[in-house]
Amino acid sequence: MDKPVLSIEHASVRRGGSYILNDVSFSLHEGENTAIIGPNGAGKSTLMNTLCKEVHPLARDNYSYCLFGRERWPVSELRLRLGHVSQADMLLLNTTYSVFDIVLSARFSAIGMDFHITPGDEDIRRAEEEIEKVGLSHLCQKPLSSLSSGEKAKALIARAAVNDPPVLMLDEASNALDFPSRSDFRKTISLYAKEGKTIVMVTHELSEIIEEIDRVVVMKNGRIAADGKKEEILNEELLSSVYEQNVYIDRRNGLYSAWC
Repeated sequence: MDKPVLSIEHASVRRGGSYILNDVSFSLHEGENTAIIGPNGAGKSTLMNTLCKEVHPLARDNYSYCLFGRERWPVSELRLRLGHVSQADMLLLNTTYSVFDIVLSARFSAIGMDFHITPGDEDIRRAEEEIEKVGLSHLCQKPLSSLSSGEKAKALIARAAVNDPPVLMLDEASNALDFPSRSDFRKTISLYAKEGKTIVMVTHELSEIIEEIDRVVVMKNGRIAADGKKEEILNEELLSSVYEQNVYIDRRNGLYSAWC
């Protein structure tokens, strides 16, 4: 197999005297669409933020980070490689900036277009292209705060994709969506996967694991408890052990659902 596009080795993160990520190693290859699942507090978002270099692990001799063959990246260049919808981005949902400004400003690592930012033709074209792709062109001048939850989720995905990164990393990007909005969310993520972007997503909902995702990582207590093919990992015995209660799984039309 080719070298991974992204890898960390022996990453540990402590907060409040406790490990929230405990000696975790993870690698991702091009086209290896991956879902990360697990109980609350398992370390899923911390792993995602570590991969995106928004959280820095303990400085230990055996820790390593590599993205596209390089260990060090300026933040401005990193955002051209990794498009990230983070939990922190949820704070944008009540902004009065327009959809267009929220998406366009990601070209400048900013939130909203201020007087000192002068976009070029390519910046504007890319913003318009991504907004159209997620189906929000008719709302592009509306304040983000005025949109529905599903529309807001699409806007944040367009923002993450506006720099055309090869990897899209989505950390519970579909919180608070109803059934129809979840369906639209899946279609949007599938569209990017079909374009050739590598998708990594943290989710609590197995129904969000699109057909293009074939790898599932399960986390528990700051460690990776299981990692493998979707069909092998999403089984009742394994998930019941991880969640410490009986978990029941159904699969229909290529999608999974789970309940306790």
